[in-house]
Amino acid sequence: LTPATAYTVSVVARDAAGNSSTASESTAFTTTTAPVGGCTATYTVTSSWQGAFQGDVTVKNTGTSAISGWTVTWRFPNGQTISQLWSGTHTQTGADVSVKNAAWNGALAPNASTSFGFTATQSGTNGVPTPVNCTTG
Repeated sequence: LTPATAYTVSVVARDAAGNSSTASESTAFTTTTAPVGGCTATYTVTSSWQGAFQGDVTVKNTGTSAISGWTVTWRFPNGQTISQLWSGTHTQTGADVSVKNAAWNGALAPNASTSFGFTATQSGTNGVPTPVNCTTG
């Protein structure tokens, strides 16, 4: 979601047979402004070979004050599974991946960056996940 932006949402449920319900009442809200300390994450496939690949993620402090830690999250689109990760601590549940900083690379001054890398397996297409999200703290 974009900071300081108005949104309206409603819910539509779908059962196992594919039948959809009517939409619920809508709810409107406005997101808050971006925090002073923010971060971005850039995901890159650096190498690939039959059934596997290596990736690199660069984390950058885009805020105006230092941050003391970060977490990067994404959802793999094609069943990829991380085999090994360095310069961070990861968890993966199905397609959902979360990577937290290591003890030595969480503190970033404004405009400073760090990175972590990983190897992963794949079968078929190696789609790049979007979005790749970064949060501080």
